[in-house]
Amino acid sequence: MSKPHFHVTAGLVWKDGKLLITMRPEGTHLAGYWEFPGGKQEPGERLESCLEREILEELAMEVKAVKHLLQIDHDYETKSITLHLIQCDWLKGTPTPMGCAELRWVKPEDLPLYRLPPPDLQLLPAIQKLAKTPGSP
Repeated sequence: MSKPHFHVTAGLVWKDGKLLITMRPEGTHLAGYWEFPGGKQEPGERLESCLEREILEELAMEVKAVKHLLQIDHDYETKSITLHLIQCDWLKGTPTPMGCAELRWVKPEDLPLYRLPPPDLQLLPAIQKLAKTPGSP
């Protein structure tokens, strides 16, 4: 029997050279892990719309998904996911942890100090490269 597959978005939201990360709440898969804000795509929903909706629901802030950067496939024991990393522009609102346990602004080079889920860890080389690119956020 095959396991369910989900498309999940992860947004890069920058402020003063730092990235926004959130902690997964108790009672959820990977509770206590840090991740990039985003979430599971609903049937028929565009990835960009999913990311914008999830960040609004979880953090009460509006973003615009502007560029799909890469995707990572990952198998968990009971499901598989495709994680889509998307660059965001912060439009308005103050990030407030409504659907997450906590939030932090972190320098890209400090991300390895946080307990991240396996697919998020795979994103770090691309994020480090992006952070060092001239003209990047």
